[in-house]
Amino acid sequence: MQRMFRVAAGAVALALAAGCATPMQPAPPTTSGFGNAPAYGPQAEYGRVQSVDLVRGESQTTGGGALLGGLIGAVVGRQVGSGSGRTAGTLVGAAGGAIIGNQIEKGQRGARDVWRVVVQTDQGGVRSFDYGQPVDLRSGDRVRIDGNQVVRY
Repeated sequence: MQRMFRVAAGAVALALAAGCATPMQPAPPTTSGFGNAPAYGPQAEYGRVQSVDLVRGESQTTGGGALLGGLIGAVVGRQVGSGSGRTAGTLVGAAGGAIIGNQIEKGQRGARDVWRVVVQTDQGGVRSFDYGQPVDLRSGDRVRIDGNQVVRY
């Protein structure tokens, strides 16, 4: 009976820890400058859009989810068996908890997709620009690059 109480308490602790995790706030989207025509400066370049592609981002983790999951998994796994079985339960619980905790953190953080605009400049160079939201540019559009702003003209 006492063992069942310990396992139930461990499961409740795991559920509470997972519920306490707060998602990271996404980074604000980068602005493209469309609609805000910057002043023409000496560093303005001209070119043609080569491509506009959606680049899928992959979630990155800090390791905190794996650490917390491993700790909780070890505590829960420790409640299983006795002697060498308890040691094995602790190790299996820690490994399983770390994997589950890492996946939970990865799901909480989310991936950030970007739209990559590649521009062939009139001087022969190639520059790319990443935007956090869809852009109103197509391959072949003539553009002006002023600093890090790309504007169709």
